[in-house]
Amino acid sequence: MNTAPNSPLPDAFIKFLNDNGLDPSIYTSTDSFPRYIRLKPGHEAKIGEIEAELQCKLNVVGWLPSFYSLPPDVQIANSKAYQEGKVYGIDAASGAAVQALNIAPGDHVLDLCAAPGAKLCMILDILGDSGSATGVDVARHRLAACRTMVQKYALGDRCRLLVADGTSFSLIPFRDSAASKLSNGSTLEKKIDVFKEWTSKRPWKERKRAAKAREVSPLQILEPELIFYGKHSGVIGCTRDELYQTVNDEELYACGYDKVLVDAECTHDGSIRHVQKFENWGWQTLQRRVLDAERTDDLTNLQFRLLSNGFRLLKAGGSLIYSTCSLTVAQNEEVIERFLLDNSSAELQEIVDFNTWPCKIGRIPKTLRFDPVTSQTSGLFVAKFTKLPL
Repeated sequence: MNTAPNSPLPDAFIKFLNDNGLDPSIYTSTDSFPRYIRLKPGHEAKIGEIEAELQCKLNVVGWLPSFYSLPPDVQIANSKAYQEGKVYGIDAASGAAVQALNIAPGDHVLDLCAAPGAKLCMILDILGDSGSATGVDVARHRLAACRTMVQKYALGDRCRLLVADGTSFSLIPFRDSAASKLSNGSTLEKKIDVFKEWTSKRPWKERKRAAKAREVSPLQILEPELIFYGKHSGVIGCTRDELYQTVNDEELYACGYDKVLVDAECTHDGSIRHVQKFENWGWQTLQRRVLDAERTDDLTNLQFRLLSNGFRLLKAGGSLIYSTCSLTVAQNEEVIERFLLDNSSAELQEIVDFNTWPCKIGRIPKTLRFDPVTSQTSGLFVAKFTKLPL
């Protein structure tokens, strides 16, 4: 059994790691771990200026396009490059999860657990001036931070953000050929009260509707709340009926999302920097958030439901990535096994790029694990699925 002598970690957490086959020593040797940034496409010529401002060398991450590593003690938040939206922080393992989606021009992408927004920004970066991205999160304040990010980096043109429960979210992507039709095939003849260009000053009706929903059920979201949409996100010109239309599961095979990312809520035990925060938050917080068995059971059920609903919203032939920054089997391989038993149309896919990535094969073939020590990234589990035709 692995131990971590002279470790500041509490005994209960070391036991948790040992019980899950994880090496506690990875949490005591983090000083040399780099931090990562992604350079917004089109700013490659500015590398020299950014290095001069940050007073450090940006090292190309050869296995991940547009990513650079820098010393862990370098702060980017006050830099001109960060404030002007030329770079943003995102761990390389998280970038690999997005890269594994193989997003193509024109794709309609769903990020089912979008906050705080770095992965959504990368999705939008890759999409460029085609397709659309839908970001969903159950926490309004976290999704508001996501909204700030896509606006800061001028990436919101093809994005819409909705506060919603990811386990029951059902809105389809806007497609020119089908968006004006309801699920019964009828076309709306007259558009009344359509969505106009987005503004932070929402109409009084919208504010009242959202406030009433929160008042009636503050812990349960009854209807998705649209908090941002870009000019080419498919929202402008729609009626509420068109935007909030739902379709049955069979129709989703044809009009669902091309790509879905489910970066599920987890115990974050694989994120070394997250675990280090517990030194400031207090180890009692770690006990409640990570070690509590009842919470872990609730989390694995939530992860299964998020994965299942994300897959339901995927169209036939599309790709879904399931990832967590936990390294436990219960939150990863066991969730995958349960999901595959329940979904005969789901097929695990090999991630083509993995041969060049600093990761290991998971306990299920074709799944991947980014071990912090081996990869020099935060810990991450990644699995890729496709939906087989009916």
